[in-house]
Amino acid sequence: MGRSTGLAGPAGAIAEAVSRFRDADPVDPVVRRVRDTLEEVFAAVAETGADTGALLAEAAAPGREPLAADLAGLRPGLRARLAGHPLVSGVGFVAAPGLLADVPGWLEWWQRGPDGAVRPLLLDLDPQHSAYSDYTHWDWYTLPRETGRRAVAGPYVDYLCSDEYSLTLSAPVELGGRFVGVAAADVYLRHFEAAVLPVLQRLPAPARLVNARGRVAASTDPSHLAGSLTKGPDFAAVLAGPPAEHRADGLRLRPCGDTPLVLVMADD
Repeated sequence: MGRSTGLAGPAGAIAEAVSRFRDADPVDPVVRRVRDTLEEVFAAVAETGADTGALLAEAAAPGREPLAADLAGLRPGLRARLAGHPLVSGVGFVAAPGLLADVPGWLEWWQRGPDGAVRPLLLDLDPQHSAYSDYTHWDWYTLPRETGRRAVAGPYVDYLCSDEYSLTLSAPVELGGRFVGVAAADVYLRHFEAAVLPVLQRLPAPARLVNARGRVAASTDPSHLAGSLTKGPDFAAVLAGPPAEHRADGLRLRPCGDTPLVLVMADD
């Protein structure tokens, strides 16, 4: 509740509104901006996951196993997502090893190039020749597989797709209750920072956004730069619970809505 001004009429209403504005937690606009920015990308991830689940359910008919060629049915939707979500630089489905009958692994992935053209990622996944044949150790794959929840991985230099400093947002895809891979989308870090740093900079103290592993996604704190790994509280446990504020080790920990990033700043 805001403080009473003792005034009546329009002047009192204005004063009351100003009081509420002054009393508002400055963290709230940051949480809203981060949530809205991430949810735009997660919408593309969710659409991809739903399309993949439906396609695999149809392809896995009795007596038949899905093939890599079946995933071509995702392509119109992937191209549409790249056109409709400006923050998304790449989007697709990454199959769990053994899902497809004709290949050991597969990325059905489309991305926007520097010239704006949308094209598929052509990647050699032959274990005899490719350093990228085992993608199952990357956070964007392991976090959804291990937790069953959405994840934000990075920032990291995305040598697999773009050679850009990036974030990857991902979610598990299941078929009949079985994990079959992840739907994911890439966001260039420079685009994410352009969206969230202006509100982070308005906070009264240095702050950072971290993922479940403690990796810093954006920061105004010179001691915790973007891309670094920050130690401290169990950020995964904070994200696993209700989206409520926590306090630990002299820090305020505020989940950004239902998204898998935590706002971290010193506890006043």
